[in-house]
Amino acid sequence: MKLAELRKNGHAPSLLASFLYFDVSFMIWVLLGALSVYITADFHLSASQIGLIVAIPPLAGSVFRIVLGILTDRFGPKKTAIGGMVVTMIPLIWGWQFGSYASELYYIGILLGVAGASFSASLPMASRWYPPHLQGLVMGIAGAGNSGTLLATLLGPRIAEHVGWNGVMGLALIPLTLVLFSYFFMAKEPPNQPKPKAIKAYFSVFKEKDTWYFCLLYSVTFGGFVGLSNFLSYFFASQYSVPPIRAGEFVTLVVASGSCLRPVGGLIADKIGGVRLLQFLFVGVALCMLLVSALPSLSIVIAALFVGMGCLGMGNGAIFQLVPQRFQKEIGMVTGIIGAAGGIGGFFLPNILGSLKQITGHYTSGFLSFSFITFLAFGLLLLAQAGWKKQWQGGKGKSIGI
Repeated sequence: MKLAELRKNGHAPSLLASFLYFDVSFMIWVLLGALSVYITADFHLSASQIGLIVAIPPLAGSVFRIVLGILTDRFGPKKTAIGGMVVTMIPLIWGWQFGSYASELYYIGILLGVAGASFSASLPMASRWYPPHLQGLVMGIAGAGNSGTLLATLLGPRIAEHVGWNGVMGLALIPLTLVLFSYFFMAKEPPNQPKPKAIKAYFSVFKEKDTWYFCLLYSVTFGGFVGLSNFLSYFFASQYSVPPIRAGEFVTLVVASGSCLRPVGGLIADKIGGVRLLQFLFVGVALCMLLVSALPSLSIVIAALFVGMGCLGMGNGAIFQLVPQRFQKEIGMVTGIIGAAGGIGGFFLPNILGSLKQITGHYTSGFLSFSFITFLAFGLLLLAQAGWKKQWQGGKGKSIGI
């Protein structure tokens, strides 16, 4: 049993610390999206304007993930994570004490990208402590920290009703500080930390075709997850006239599916292979987004988004069952690069949905576009699989599902 094996392998406190770090960081990373209804009301923003604002943290996170990936490989995930949490306090203080102009939100969003970059330290911490046959599960557990989105969407609007969105930014400092101290005492640098290399050497992974395959696939699964997480509050409020708190509850519900099923995706991928699982998941996401594009009743939309987000979450777990098997020594840098691609996807999706809504007057074209993009990802996976059949033979080929 995989769960029993976790007690015999690795370092459980470090795995828990990785989860907590990613969880609180993800909560902070998506705060602007969770508070978008209140921010829109304060500054009288249009759909395209709020789409851009909530998309900035994912884009900034893409850049910072590469930086933190290099730092993780050079100095270790623990030191990198502690530094990331300290820097994350800056935009929270800014939004709490200032944040009086819409233009400030762009800079706050950029700095919030450091929280999103936590991915590049938390996943390598988990991966390097555990053997290959547990990678899908441990990466899924650490990656389930994206459940921080639930805290942001469920609690953010409720607290904002009493203290405003600025106050929510200030209160977010409390869990971040608690996790910072917990991480300091719980986490331990993994024993197989690679020796530092020249900065130029870390970028050699860009020459690998598989790096680009994983980037494109993850830009759809993770980009879809974080992009929808950031935009759905505004979607429910503007399309279905849902009150802010209720909109947050609906977002929490559908996001819970993706967050909770990420470890399940990793576990299933360990059993049947990540490639095989991804094939089913991409088709599932495409069909769900196609249904949402028809803008049916609210209950049907929520059901479709619940299933679709679940598929995206499992897809995130499946991809990171594959990555450590292909790039174990470069896992920090590669995680940063692939995570950056996911952040870029999370930047474009809210912009696509917001801009097409402003151009066409409805959300149909935006969700149709995402459905089409997911079908393209399915085709790309088939193309990559053809090469992997030649490259990954024997037991490894079976473990990735080809």
